[in-house]
Amino acid sequence: MRTTSVRRCAGALSAAAAALLLSAGPAVADITSPSPSPSESLAPVTTAGSSFLTATAVQPGQPVQLAGSTGDYFYWSFTAEAGQTDKIAITVTLPPKTSRHGASSWAVDVFDGLRRRQACTAGAQTPTAAAGAASVTLGCTLRQVRAWAEPWSGDPLPGTYYVRLAVTELPEQDLGLPMQVAMRVSAHDSDDIQPEGGELKTPLTQPVAAGTVLTSAPPVAAEKAEKEKGTRWSWSWDWLPDLSTRWAWTAVGGAIAAITGVGGYSLTRHPRRRRRRPEPDGFDRF
Repeated sequence: MRTTSVRRCAGALSAAAAALLLSAGPAVADITSPSPSPSESLAPVTTAGSSFLTATAVQPGQPVQLAGSTGDYFYWSFTAEAGQTDKIAITVTLPPKTSRHGASSWAVDVFDGLRRRQACTAGAQTPTAAAGAASVTLGCTLRQVRAWAEPWSGDPLPGTYYVRLAVTELPEQDLGLPMQVAMRVSAHDSDDIQPEGGELKTPLTQPVAAGTVLTSAPPVAAEKAEKEKGTRWSWSWDWLPDLSTRWAWTAVGGAIAAITGVGGYSLTRHPRRRRRRPEPDGFDRF
């Protein structure tokens, strides 16, 4: 009897332990496999534009990794909202030391949607890399984006922002050497959006309209030909220029110059000598 009771207690304990392990399974799985953050799920950007119009769009937290050449300009664009403080961090992997001929200076500039250069409050905006350095780090922390501001203030407003990376000083022999660029834009939100009492109607974004392809001749040519046919024999004053103050002063100046020229010529010309005619008797009389 005792043996049977002991076996029953052992079976009950085993079932309870199995139930505890099954219930703790999901918790252990949650701890060992955390869910990825939104920034990690974004695909890295491997391109960059060469001007404002061709700037490559990136999102805050999206990694940028690309290969380029020293001496090129790199442009990216991102969108900032009111209350955000954006930070740009760039790491440039320089060419091998054996290929370089001296130090190099780099610069990162940030422009708003109206292409106004924005000031950086922190970060190495114009660092210089020594001749033996393997990489150089650049950074720029923008001011907090405001909901609205006076036009003359130049404060950062919601809209599109452009990042430009370029080398400012470099030995001529080092132009075109391969390099690597890594960049990340991070945005920090804040509840304090100053100043209050205003609102920006539209974000500061340059409109870029591509145009349309015409498949047929525009009707303007036919209308123009018909108009010329109807007014071929009628007199038109379209060829005359519009009279303005400039034309009046030009005419007055021309008249004054003509009068001055005639008067000066009459005052400075030599008098003509009268040809003396001989008298009938052959003697000249004075």
